[in-house]
Amino acid sequence: MKRVASFLVLILLITLPSCKYFKGKKLFRSKKDAVMAEWLLKQDSVRVADSIRKVQDRLLAMENARLDSIRLADEAKMALASQYNIIVGSFITPQYAQDWQQEYRDRGYDAKIIDVEGSRFQLVSAESHSSVRRAIARLAQFQDTVQIDAWIYSKR
Repeated sequence: MKRVASFLVLILLITLPSCKYFKGKKLFRSKKDAVMAEWLLKQDSVRVADSIRKVQDRLLAMENARLDSIRLADEAKMALASQYNIIVGSFITPQYAQDWQQEYRDRGYDAKIIDVEGSRFQLVSAESHSSVRRAIARLAQFQDTVQIDAWIYSKR
C-alpha cells in the first residue's frame, strides 16, 4: 500500500506543472499584447486628463462670466450714481415702481428704477444727465410739460 501511495504521489508530481511553470507564465501572450495593453492604459489616462481639463475650462469660463457680470453691474451702478436723475416717483412697493417705470417707458422716456441705499424706497427716474446744468434746464421743462412734482436726485 505504501508503494502504491508513493507511486501515485510520484505520478502526481510529474504530471502537475512545477512552480517554475507558474512563475514563468507570462500575463500576455506576446509582446504585441503587452504593448497594446500599455497603449490602452495611456489612452485612458489621456482621456481622464482631457475630461479634467474640460471641466476646469468650463469652471473658469463660468467664473469669468460671473466676474464680468459683477463688473458690468458695478459700472452701471457707478454710472447711475454719477448722473443727475429727474425723479418722477418714489415708491416703497416694488410693483408700483415697476408700473410707473413702464408708464414712462410707454411715453418714450428712458425710465430706470434706482434703489436708494439704506432705504426701502425705489425711485423712478425718467431721464439721466451727466451735467447739473443740463439736468436743471431739463427739469424746468419737465415740470412745465410732464410732471410738476419731478425733482433731481444725485448720489453725490
